[in-house]
Amino acid sequence: MFAKIEHGPLMDRVYRHQRHFYDATRKYYLLGRDPMIAGLNPPERGSILEIGCGTGRNLVLAGEAYPKTSLYGIDISNEMLATARKKIGAAGLGQRTNLAYADAADFSPAALFGRRQFDRIFISYAVSMIPQWQAVMREAVSHLTPGGALHVVDFGDLKDLPGFTRTALYKWLAWYHVAPRNDLFDVADAIAVETKTETEAHRLYRGFAWISVIRRKA
Repeated sequence: MFAKIEHGPLMDRVYRHQRHFYDATRKYYLLGRDPMIAGLNPPERGSILEIGCGTGRNLVLAGEAYPKTSLYGIDISNEMLATARKKIGAAGLGQRTNLAYADAADFSPAALFGRRQFDRIFISYAVSMIPQWQAVMREAVSHLTPGGALHVVDFGDLKDLPGFTRTALYKWLAWYHVAPRNDLFDVADAIAVETKTETEAHRLYRGFAWISVIRRKA
């Protein structure tokens, strides 16, 4: 309930103006997004869902990298969805992309998109902004096909960076309601035990970015 009543309007306020220059500025520090997309490797005619699709930037790259897949995206910010629709349309991907407003912690893909499962689901720099991020990851895993995988990229623990850099970055992120999840890999491992899935952990750029993968057995 919190996400629907409070978090959505908050994200609209945060991104009402930022969405117009979001991609131009975020490319300098939302690192690891492109390696995460390159590692999706969905089936040739598979399905890809992005939770927290934002401006649609990642869905466009995924659509170009995997040209026969079906693309889906949800976001709790109507402001971001408006930008995503324009960007995806401009890229010529509108015919195979479906977007919807939804709360990532509790959504029905069957009601939104007419399908219950996806071959790949990814979350890019969103778990650090979602209050119920652990519930979101569990919900995502429940919507994977056999052999499907959830890929999460976000800020890491930064432990290999200088102390003053970590302190400054954490303070700066807090201004934008961002809280790095330093227990991301531990939570993924716990979900894997609960769901009988397998995990992969990738640390990039001296711990600046982490990629967590939870994979269902085929």
